[in-house]
Amino acid sequence: MLLHLMTWPEVEDYLQTNTGIIIPIGSTEQHGPIGLIGTDAICAEAIAKGVGEQTQTIVGPTINVGMALHHTAFPGSMSLRPSTLIQVILDYLTHLTQAGFTRYFFINGHGGNISPLKAAFSETYYHLSTLNIPHSDRIRAKVGNWFMCRSVYQKAKELYGDQEGSHATPSEVAVTQFIYPESIKKAPLSPDVNSGYPIYGAEDFRTHYPDGRMGSNPALATPEHGQQLYELAVKELSESYLKFLHAD
Repeated sequence: MLLHLMTWPEVEDYLQTNTGIIIPIGSTEQHGPIGLIGTDAICAEAIAKGVGEQTQTIVGPTINVGMALHHTAFPGSMSLRPSTLIQVILDYLTHLTQAGFTRYFFINGHGGNISPLKAAFSETYYHLSTLNIPHSDRIRAKVGNWFMCRSVYQKAKELYGDQEGSHATPSEVAVTQFIYPESIKKAPLSPDVNSGYPIYGAEDFRTHYPDGRMGSNPALATPEHGQQLYELAVKELSESYLKFLHAD
């Protein structure tokens, strides 16, 4: 069930028995010479749809642009400031709460979103407590990072070992290849790839990671690997969501 393909009476009927919603969030940023710029949003959206189907839950529109300021020295990368992303989440959840939703499960595809999301949840709890919205004390929000699922992490290590890296990884590239096989990219990759440098500003990032990769070898990715990783993420996050939905 995709929110944007539903009518308001359908949503109203849904809310009679279920007040949970899944919201995919990713990023629009460089992913090295062969990774798609939309990788983080593509992965989050596909996995969220899978979880929605498994759990019969509404899936909200994907938040495609996240907090990726450190990638903006690469053409095509876009970012919201942390404060902007926090405000976007606050506005989303305020209006959905007014409609009757109470459980918000964000399926996230980008590490840079984690801190702003958690800050936004705190802002939301405080803000809603000041409004006269019924049941606002029951509002709960949680982030599920698909790439941090235990089963996904273990499979990635099994498939790629130390060449998984931490950005433009073969695991995330593989998921995009599974979803969009017609958009698989090929390019020569240097065997020398940097890792271990801290992340500061955009120019500093590109200086230390000149082709955008962080310790990764995305040339190892295949669509078959992507399907395995996708299925593991959907299974684990479906279980996590249902526990969250029914928790006090």
